[in-house]
Parts: sequence; structure tokens; C-alpha cells
Amino acid sequence: MNARKPNPGDPIENLAIGKIIEVNGSRIIAELDPALTELSRVYAGETYPIGQFGSIVRVHFGRRLIYALVGRLRMRAEYEAERGVTQHLSSDERVVEADLFGEGEWTCKDSGDANLHFERGVATYPLPQQTVYLTPKSELRFIYGQKRGPVIRLGEHVGSGGAPCYANMNELLGKHTAVLGSTGAGKSGAVAAILHSLLARGAETECATWHPQIVILDPHNEYGRAFPGHKRLSTDEGSLSLPYWLLDLDETIGLLVGKTEHAATSQANIVKNALLKARTAAADNAVLGLDSNRLTVDAPIPYELGDPLGLDEFGKVDGNLYTTGFVGAVNTQRPTNSNKKDHQDYNKVLRKLDSLLKDSRLSFMMKPWDAVGDPVVDVLSQFVGAGESVRIVDLSGVPNEVAGTASAAIARALFSLKVWQTATEREASPILLVCEEAHRYVPNRGEAQYEAAKGAIRRIAKEGRKYGIGLMLVSQRPSEVEATVLSQCNSWIVLRITNEADREHVRGVLPDSMAGLTKMLSGLRRQEAIFVGEAAMLPSRIMIRDLTEKQLPKSNDIDFDKGWQGDPASVEQLGQVANRWRYQQR
Repeated sequence: MNARKPNPGDPIENLAIGKIIEVNGSRIIAELDPALTELSRVYAGETYPIGQFGSIVRVHFGRRLIYALVGRLRMRAEYEAERGVTQHLSSDERVVEADLFGEGEWTCKDSGDANLHFERGVATYPLPQQTVYLTPKSELRFIYGQKRGPVIRLGEHVGSGGAPCYANMNELLGKHTAVLGSTGAGKSGAVAAILHSLLARGAETECATWHPQIVILDPHNEYGRAFPGHKRLSTDEGSLSLPYWLLDLDETIGLLVGKTEHAATSQANIVKNALLKARTAAADNAVLGLDSNRLTVDAPIPYELGDPLGLDEFGKVDGNLYTTGFVGAVNTQRPTNSNKKDHQDYNKVLRKLDSLLKDSRLSFMMKPWDAVGDPVVDVLSQFVGAGESVRIVDLSGVPNEVAGTASAAIARALFSLKVWQTATEREASPILLVCEEAHRYVPNRGEAQYEAAKGAIRRIAKEGRKYGIGLMLVSQRPSEVEATVLSQCNSWIVLRITNEADREHVRGVLPDSMAGLTKMLSGLRRQEAIFVGEAAMLPSRIMIRDLTEKQLPKSNDIDFDKGWQGDPASVEQLGQVANRWRYQQR
């Protein structure tokens, strides 16, 4: 007589850890077996830790298996004290708290192989005094999900015996993602791992064509090394062009009026009227051939700037009013009197324009239009269209006073492009915008120079999913990122965070059931993360997959020990550095 083949769904007594003492909604409280002398069990040669945050326990209910995610392990005396119960308990009794998240049932195929049918959500609730078991690692692989549908691999689930962690690509990108972690936690490596997985998906799934469109705002010039086939857009090399005429009204006012005078209504009105007149005049130019009656002040129409150099205090050159381009459009608004006080606001706008034109660092933005051809397609094709899949915008050479305006122009141009595409065009060319050091562009404070960037990225966060533009926010200081933008992210990859204020901020934006994870964020290892949200099969503690040295961003810390073993900088080297500093060129 043949022995019955064991059913994977049968209780495994060696993995029993305790009894349920309370069922509270979707949460269970279980008292650990007093006989447990160590917080681990060994089964089939595998060691199973007990009470680890993010580990999975199961409860048998007939043929059904109910699964719960461990969120807390503490002494029962502390649990009873919190409930106001008089304590008459042994000092060593412990309770584990876990959140119910799914159910499953083992079925046997005709071949004799067993398969676990797992689904999220709980319809059957366990009862007090039922036994709680650790989940076998072979079963965890079914729960964490197989490689089905449009998924990419992020790494492995911690404590699962090597079960890979997959993320739903459409949820991860289309509904926005936040990658958060302190310096040195592996944040840039996690971003690079996600992007490499996206790039590799085409070959893995044998797609005939695979052309991701990824734009990275890189303020520290660190991602170039990780993607050798990328297109680099840099002010140092002259490969980045963000012309002044691409800016909308708010961005132009921010550029010309300045952060200290942002509320100067009279100057803002001067800029608005001049901008509309300059764009209208350019539209009527035979080169562009546009209907000026159908245009607005925010339309991306290239226009002539004119020359503010040599103007007197009344906007005149040799006694004649200067009327060319934007400068002329400012001058034609002046009063006809010779009272210098009445001309001050006009002169402030033109002096700021003059200083911007003289700043060699701003040549990528202030190069005048030559009135030959329509350059708008060339500007847009820097970021999207045929060519390299990864476009890295190196913002390390952009002066701080215009960094917000530059990033705003890029984000807004990409969003506007998607808005004005047809539905078919959007579906054929979705875009992922990666904002590294997001707290620089969407700060949680009122810095005027970043107001335009904040508005542009906030709009992508709120409306981007409708138009096919995804957002990935990357920050080491989540408490400094605007809460409105961060809360629009539906998936989070949270690495080690040591700052208490940042952990509290993360607690505020995560789902209530996951708020407890903030207590363990300071103890995560490098590359270890909590992955939660709609892109995750279920909330998980994962280890981000390893990359080769060449695939990692250039974000390694300086090695003091190695550096101090060499010769110090020579006089000639210091002179070369000084010249690069003077010319603001590397």
C-alpha cells in the first residue's frame, strides 16, 4: 500500500509558533508558544526567523490558507498595559501582531504537481485559539508572484530563500513612484537597477522593437557612467538648449523679475505685455507663418530679444526709442514723460535681461533667435523621439538662480507635448521623467526660484498618468519634498532613512497599515528596501538586485585613505582649476 503523498497545504507542526488570542478587523494578535526558547525554527534545512517585520505567517481554515504580514513583536505585558488590563502575566510571554492580506488554496495538477492559487484580499477570517504557522519558503515563491504580465525584476525578497521580487511596470511608472533613502543607502543604485530592468525587458520578452523614453534630471552628473549609450544634455558641452522663448509667462517673470521682486505687479505686467507683443510679431513673420490671432502669451513661439545694451534711462539710443524685439516691446510701454522715477520698473527688467545675456553660463538659455527657421522641433527632439532611450540632463553646471526655471521648462515642455498629442500618439510614446534630488525642484518650502519647477512637477504628479508621462521622485530628504507631490506617488521604494523627521514624513504618506515599517527604516542594510504600493505584489522587504560596477551611477564616496597616499595638487594643477572656476567651465 502506497503512503499518501504529503499535501503542501497540510499543517507543518515544526513551523507552528503560537495561538491567536485576538482578531481585530484585518489584524490578528497571536501569543507565541512559551516553549519557544529561540526566535527561529529550522525546517527542511532552512532557518526561519520568528517575528521579523515583513515576514509572512499562515493560518489554516479547512482547505483554505489565510496569510498575514508580521508588523510587530513585543512582550505581552506591554500589549496588555496598552489596553489598560491589569497585568498578571509571566514576564517572558510574547505576542506577534500581523495584518491579514490574502488567501490561498493548494490544488494538484494531472501531472501530480501541486500549485498554490493565491489571491489578495481576505474573505475568511481566522478565529481565536487557531494555530499560527510560519510559511514555508517554497510556498512564499507562489505568494510573491511569478513572472507574469508586464513586470520587471527589482531584486529578491528578504528571508524568502531567493524568491525574486517583481514590480508591475505599468503601476510603477504610470502611477508614479518615490525612491527614498539617506545618503549611502543605495538610492542611486536602486534607481539604476530599475532603469536597467526597464531597458532589458525588450530583450527578455523578445519584443521586435523596444524603445523606452526616459529623461533623467541629474543635478550631480552621476548617472552618465551607468548608461554608456545615453544621450547627454549638458551646459558644459553646449548640448543642452532651453531657449528663453520656450519659457511660459510665469517662468519668464521668474527669470526677469527675480525672486526678491516676485510680487512686483507692475514689472510682471510689463513682462506680460512685452512677451505677448514679441510673440505676436514673431508669429506674423513669414519664417514661421503662424496665425497670431490664435496664439496666447504661453505659446512656444521663438521671438527676437533685441539688445538692451547702450540704452539710456528712457529706453532710447541716440535720442530715438529702441523698438526691436522684446526690448522694444518693453520700451513702447514707457510713459512719454522724462520723470526717471516713472521709468524705474522698465529699466529694472531690461537691466536684469542685460545681466543674463552677459552671463556665459546661461548661453544655453539666452542665445538669441536668429529669425531663421522654426527651432521648436529641434528643442523637443533633445528629450523625446528617435534615438537613445535614456536622455540625461546634466544640471550640475546650471547656476542655482536659474536651476528651478530650467527644470520647470523641461517638465512643462514634456507635459505639454503629451497634452497636445492625440490619444494614439500618447499610447505609442509614454515618457518616464526621473527627478533625482527631488527636494531641489519641489521643496516643501516657499522658495520663489523653484516655484515654477514645483508647479510643473506638481501638475505631472496630479495629471501625468492621464497623458502617458510617469514620474519617479528620488530624494534623500523626503521631509523637504512637497507633501502634495509625494502623496501622488502610488508606489514607494524606501531604503535606509536615519533622520527621524524624514521617517515621520514617510509615515505620513504611506498607507496606514504600513506605518509601522518606519520604525525599522534606520536598521536596513545597504541596498535593502521596503517596497510597498500598487506596483508591489504585496508589501515586501527586498534586497535590490546587484549591478556591475559599470552599471552603477558615479555616486561613490571619495576614498580618503587612497587619496592621501598620492601627491598633493601642484601649482600648475591649482592654476588649471582656478581657470575652470573663473570661466565656469569644466
